[in-house]
Amino acid sequence: MEKIYKTMRYTGAGSIAVGVILLVTGIVVGVISIVNGTLLLKRKNELTF
Repeated sequence: MEKIYKTMRYTGAGSIAVGVILLVTGIVVGVISIVNGTLLLKRKNELTF
């Protein structure tokens, strides 16, 4: 029975760690996207196709 609880504890801790990493990665990607979009809007007059 004790082995099951240890396994559950490690699995829970791993899931929380993965969730935090995904959350931080999502926030960073969102901020980078907003910054790049803002730069494109500022420089739209300079763009020619």
